[in-house]
Amino acid sequence: MRLLGKTILSDFKGKHADAKPSIESWEVEVEDAQWDTPHHLKSRYPKASFVGNQQVVFDFCWNKYRMLTTINYKNKIVLVDKIGTHKEYDKWNLN
Repeated sequence: MRLLGKTILSDFKGKHADAKPSIESWEVEVEDAQWDTPHHLKSRYPKASFVGNQQVVFDFCWNKYRMLTTINYKNKIVLVDKIGTHKEYDKWNLN
């Protein structure tokens, strides 16, 4: 998959050092992945939440942080829309 939005992740890792190892591992896995369908993604990340049209939320650090992505399976693109604390996530409009 092609990962877009790395600046968002880099900025977040700079502010939340405890999330850095988890996010960096996720980045490597995503770039090596070949997800053709949501089912393929869900088989690797069973706790990922599908919240809208092509939108998927990933949890990091035991649900302390959440990341909203938009995934285009046909074009093999994962776009990081935003990442934040669980408290910040509660304020996001996911429609």
